[in-house]
Amino acid sequence: MRIRCLPWLLPFILTSVAGANPSPPATLQVEIGYLGRNYPEPLPISLVEPVITDQGIQGARLGVGDNLATGRFLGQSYHFDEKITPNEGDIVAAAKELLQKTHLIVADLEPDDLLRVADLPEARDAIIINARASEDELRGKDCRHNVFHVAPSWAMRADALAQYMTWKRWKLWFLLRGAAKEDVQYADAMKRAAKKFGNAIVEERTITFDPGNRRSETGHQQIQTQIPMLTQSPPPHDIVFVADNDETFGDYLMWRTSVPKPVAGTHGLVAVAWHRAYEQYGGIQLQNRFKAMTKRQMTERDYMAWLAVRIFGEAVTRSQKTDATGWRAYLLSKDFQVAGFKGQAMSFRTWDRQLRQPIILSGPRSLVSMSPQDGFLHQKYLTDTLGVDEPETACKQQG
Repeated sequence: MRIRCLPWLLPFILTSVAGANPSPPATLQVEIGYLGRNYPEPLPISLVEPVITDQGIQGARLGVGDNLATGRFLGQSYHFDEKITPNEGDIVAAAKELLQKTHLIVADLEPDDLLRVADLPEARDAIIINARASEDELRGKDCRHNVFHVAPSWAMRADALAQYMTWKRWKLWFLLRGAAKEDVQYADAMKRAAKKFGNAIVEERTITFDPGNRRSETGHQQIQTQIPMLTQSPPPHDIVFVADNDETFGDYLMWRTSVPKPVAGTHGLVAVAWHRAYEQYGGIQLQNRFKAMTKRQMTERDYMAWLAVRIFGEAVTRSQKTDATGWRAYLLSKDFQVAGFKGQAMSFRTWDRQLRQPIILSGPRSLVSMSPQDGFLHQKYLTDTLGVDEPETACKQQG
């Protein structure tokens, strides 16, 4: 579809004023594809959180508008093709249709779907930017030469929190996790981070929790009784780490654990690429533009999709190349940098194609810190203290 015809683009079109020189005709037409699936999402725990049905795609649309605003002065035209399948839909068929038009794909996909798409013969020369999945395996043993990652890995998130806990001297961690696959993966990343930075997991528990009728008149009383029972008699600890991606019990830990301690992980203090409370380094400008366009706040998935589209725009604008092969080489070169309102330029690691980036540490309503923390040093990039460094990588498809 042609972007100029879409209503959401109107705030980003720069109109000519009297006496101004018209933009040059487009000499390079760039097609960017967005591929997603409507996966089942956890319902908000309360009425405070709205149900959002368009996460990700709205950020990508904002990014296309930003690319157009720059590209129109450089003879570049951007077209945007959205493919979002129902949960029961055929993601492979949608990917093949999209790959007939473009080799630049923003993937808002869970790991299994992402790998199915990346392994298609039609995707061999594509650049697929993962804007959703945090699984470490996608950067390790399951890495693909055509997949780049703007979503922080579980290891990056855990290391970001671990550095802050080390700075605070909260060295003893009580780990609570759910039974979901993602919970196990995040818990494993936390255990790795504890060892990496000289901290200790004093106990790990798997929580199976049914909040029942939490919105009934007595729901809060049931939870008030259940959570202390689930967390009773822990070893001495400084903080509770939680891995609960399905949103079943994590929010109930604050103020209710048997021993009063701060909470971090998927709830409490969270490690994210973006947060609605973040406004530093010009972030408020991005927050305001997104809210003006969508009438809601920017989520982490929105930000990652926006950043993926902007990365394509930077590659097209600065590489002086005209095809995906040239753009891919540029993304992995020392020349590539992208701004993301985090106080420093970001770039890709050549060994697993993960975007190195600062990680935001935030509470529900305010920024707490950003990692890497002061004092954690690296011989090349301070952001490489977060996640898997080159000597540790299990990715066999480097560069």
